[in-house]
Amino acid sequence: MDWKTFQALLSGVNKYSTAFGRIWLSVVFVFRVMVYVVAAERVWGDEQKDFDCNTKQPGCANVCYDHFFPISHIRLWALQLIFVTCPSFMVVMHVAYRDERERKHQAKYGESSKLYSNTGKKHGGLWWTYMLSLFVKTGIEVAFLYILHYIYDSFYLPRLVKCDVSPCPNTVDCYIGHPTEKKVFTYFMVGASALCIVLNVCEIMYLTSKRVVRIINKIKRRHNGHMSVPQEDYSNDHFNNRSMAMSTLDLKGRPPSFKSTYKSPSRLSTLKVSEKMRASAPNLSSAE
Repeated sequence: MDWKTFQALLSGVNKYSTAFGRIWLSVVFVFRVMVYVVAAERVWGDEQKDFDCNTKQPGCANVCYDHFFPISHIRLWALQLIFVTCPSFMVVMHVAYRDERERKHQAKYGESSKLYSNTGKKHGGLWWTYMLSLFVKTGIEVAFLYILHYIYDSFYLPRLVKCDVSPCPNTVDCYIGHPTEKKVFTYFMVGASALCIVLNVCEIMYLTSKRVVRIINKIKRRHNGHMSVPQEDYSNDHFNNRSMAMSTLDLKGRPPSFKSTYKSPSRLSTLKVSEKMRASAPNLSSAE
């Protein structure tokens, strides 16, 4: 298997991932792919050749090996790595589909017209595609862990197994090659798979909470928009704008105010005449 090509394909997923997605990708390459390529393949090697039984009965060793190891650990992990990284290509293909739509739209309506502000931004259908890929990856990880535990009855590799499958003449003892190394690598790969599951769950929770907060803020803005009353502009209203100076033409057309009438010369002369008339009038109260 060409792991360099595999890495080149997955490198495009990194720029569309969140922080948790980038950590997940690093764990897959460093703790799973690199360990698988550099060490695990050499430890397992030709494991059937290292499986020895204390009998020379023809076919007994082969049947016992197939009984206890129906599928090799190393091949099961290879399938797991392939299947668990395939959902990430859904995001890349969705972004490529958006890019193609954007290109056709700009070719038809001009480069200034855009369908998406950013084709790689996780909104709309791309958000659902990304969430679907996370759920599928998590399901695949859990399924392969269950298969590994179910086939081998546990994650533990014994040094000795007892086989009584035909054509073995009786119960024979069979010995597994490099049992301690295989047990260590098995626990390591299971732990790395469990870490990837935790990262996927954290990313699902992060994206869900972020979307819920965005929806709540949108509802609040919509509610505030309905409650707010539009303010009218009274800057051009001559009646309500007291700071605006009135022209002399407006003053001529308006009736005199109380203050101007009270302070006018005609008003003062009228008051003086009324005072003289009051002084000249007889005092009727004193006459009684």
